[in-house]
Amino acid sequence: MAFIAFDAVTKRYPGNAHAAVDGVSFEIRQGEFLTLLGPSGSGKTTCLMMLAGFEAVTSGTIRLDGRAIERLPAHQREMGVVFQSYSLFPHLSVAENVAFPLKVRKLGAGEIVERVGRALDRVHLREFAGRRPHQLSGGQQQRVALARALVFEPRLVLMDEPLAALDKRLREELQLEIRRLHREVGVTMVFVTHDQSEAMTLSDRVAVFNNGRIEQLDVPSALYDAPANPFVAGFLGDNNRAVGRLAQHDGERVQVALDGQDAPVAARASAALRAAGAGTTRAVTLCVRPERLRLINSTDAGLAASVVDLIHQGDHWRMIAKLDHAAPDAAPWQIKLPPGAAPAGTTPGARVRLGFAADDAWAF
Repeated sequence: MAFIAFDAVTKRYPGNAHAAVDGVSFEIRQGEFLTLLGPSGSGKTTCLMMLAGFEAVTSGTIRLDGRAIERLPAHQREMGVVFQSYSLFPHLSVAENVAFPLKVRKLGAGEIVERVGRALDRVHLREFAGRRPHQLSGGQQQRVALARALVFEPRLVLMDEPLAALDKRLREELQLEIRRLHREVGVTMVFVTHDQSEAMTLSDRVAVFNNGRIEQLDVPSALYDAPANPFVAGFLGDNNRAVGRLAQHDGERVQVALDGQDAPVAARASAALRAAGAGTTRAVTLCVRPERLRLINSTDAGLAASVVDLIHQGDHWRMIAKLDHAAPDAAPWQIKLPPGAAPAGTTPGARVRLGFAADDAWAF
């Protein structure tokens, strides 16, 4: 039995033609770290708020250990919640903020002191126990919020973009801190973010949301290497796209013909394309990650393009190139090249050919 189960859950707001969450079904395993990832307005935060009990479910069922909880008040769900805004009490010390959930539950003074100390040790803030929130940095305040969410030993911790207000360095530090805490404590965590790098760093699995639905739910490596559709391919990591037509279909492999290119290119067929079968006039989208592309000899098979720009980014060169005869509004392709000296003959305006292995490209 799943620890948490969403069964055809829908959320509609009055006056809105479209559902914020549209018949979503998925399961969360006990002890896992699941991230709800997607752009603003995709439904991820609404799902989290319904799970927490802060938003009412329009239809469908949410179960915790097999028990329906969608009508259960938030304070009876026993879930720790961490928000982007920290939500600390400014007039209370760090220790008092962390102790608050325990006092609400009327634990004894000795047990409160012990649990608060243990929680602050977990986030490396015991020495700050007597300070007020305004005396802490943003990263330290968020650690206090994490300690408060964990101190009463909930079975589930929910986090709504808790790192979004922090600068890049602090955000990356706290990502590793949250990852460590999850492994150390073993509590189930559900994390909402629009940052794909954050999702890849933290998660056991990721649910990619779009327009109130889940496009794909899988481990990060599968989402990156085997996306279900162009939206997932584009939202999770960098992605190059070109529209073409199906020239040949051979089970898990296809040949894609692109306008202006002298020969079709081989790619892996998506599950939907495999199910649809052959069809030489079918329009398809070719997707290739920038790091999977390489420069090849002009006599080899590949895609002809013109260099638009070449940018040194420390650990790699980023080439911007326009495919031959691409539509005027088509985005240029990006290629990640090894660090070191700039590749010869790759100044803006130069002609290049781009190659890739069939296993490194997807046709949708």
